[in-house]
Amino acid sequence: MTLNCGWTSAWGLFCSRTSKAPWSFPFLMMPDKSMTIIEKWKEKLEGSGILVVIGGHDSPSPRGVGYSKNQAIAQSSGSYLCFLDSDDVMMPQRVRLQHAAAVRHPTSIIGCQVRREPPNSTERYTRWINQLAPDQLLTQVFTSNGPTVIMPTWFCSRAWFSHVGPFDEGGRGVPEDLLFFHEHLRKGGGLVRVDQSLLLYRYHPGAATHSVLETTIWTHRVRFLEEWALPHWATFTIWNAGRQGRRLYRSLTAGSRCKVVAFCDVDENKIKKGFYCYEDSQERPKPRVPVLHFRAAQPPFVICVKLDLTGGAFEDNLRSLHLQEGRDFLHFS
Repeated sequence: MTLNCGWTSAWGLFCSRTSKAPWSFPFLMMPDKSMTIIEKWKEKLEGSGILVVIGGHDSPSPRGVGYSKNQAIAQSSGSYLCFLDSDDVMMPQRVRLQHAAAVRHPTSIIGCQVRREPPNSTERYTRWINQLAPDQLLTQVFTSNGPTVIMPTWFCSRAWFSHVGPFDEGGRGVPEDLLFFHEHLRKGGGLVRVDQSLLLYRYHPGAATHSVLETTIWTHRVRFLEEWALPHWATFTIWNAGRQGRRLYRSLTAGSRCKVVAFCDVDENKIKKGFYCYEDSQERPKPRVPVLHFRAAQPPFVICVKLDLTGGAFEDNLRSLHLQEGRDFLHFS
């Protein structure tokens, strides 16, 4: 078995299993110093049996991450795709272990646990990536953390990618991985994580992911929640009568807002007031939604409280209700 791999300068690595092709690295060039660097390595790599394919485009401005990924995939060949951002490092056993999982789960995105670099960066996010239970890979797809199987760890069959994709090529500011992730779920795709740390996942403030506006991500998350989850509930309660809960309520379509029967909270002042009035509503009279203590509220809940921030107090409150995630509640924050 050999692996046919594709690399997009500044964006990622794509490996595809084939029994015929040698190792190959299709490079999609960006307007930086990548060409100079690649040319220095081209002779050495090809002398080792690694085919280097260099591509690009004539646009005067960058085409974006989605375009880069799609081009690299088109330049590669074989049966499987392995994604790696260019500033990350994969462990030697990554391809072998994820390929084995992909063979068992041909319509799934396969991820893995990660080790963060620098070690103390995004500690809560890293715990979330690594500690989600298998069923939570599906139930927590609405949170602000994004895909529960994070993009730099993706491994999947080329056939399944072609069924779901390609990536959106809207350019800078488009969350192409989140859009692909949602479409993957719409088409019945599964999510699997190899529970070994197979990736050194670097954090730096200049990463492309920071070019996507929070409001853009928020809008996609709300619409996917309304499409994929809320149709299964006749009514629901928003857990958090504060800023994030009220923001969710205001962001919902009128049909979804009508399903909100209450907010719930632990804040005595909010509970004492007794209701939230949506002042900007065009409805007359303006909606007034009751605010209850969480123990007096009825599931299902859409929870707008951030995890892992209260020293376990929120998590203890939630566990005390003996609810089932996915059926009785969903996390949104």
